Amino acid sequence: MVTCYLRYVVDPAKIADFEEYAKMWIPLVNRFGGQHNGYFLPSEGASNIALALFTFPSLAAYETYRNESFQDAQCQAAIKFAEDTGCIISYERSFFRPVFE
Repeated sequence: MVTCYLRYVVDPAKIADFEEYAKMWIPLVNRFGGQHNGYFLPSEGASNIALALFTFPSLAAYETYRNESFQDAQCQAAIKFAEDTGCIISYERSFFRPVFE
């Protein structure tokens, strides 16, 4: 199991656009075999940092999702939405493995 952690720097004036973008991706990740653990928008503290977490059974399953998402019309529409609105300034992606016991 691998969890993808995304840390976004977002435009604080475009949080509503970023939230709309986030809502596009949650069902897409789930459709591609992942489990989306949610997006986390700024509340207190920094006004320009948002997070997302989603899990796949393996890094190979995540890579399959990434490759297939580049060919998917809904995924491409979500990416275009972010580009058109400029809600995302930058992001970084890291991967973690959970420890339950």
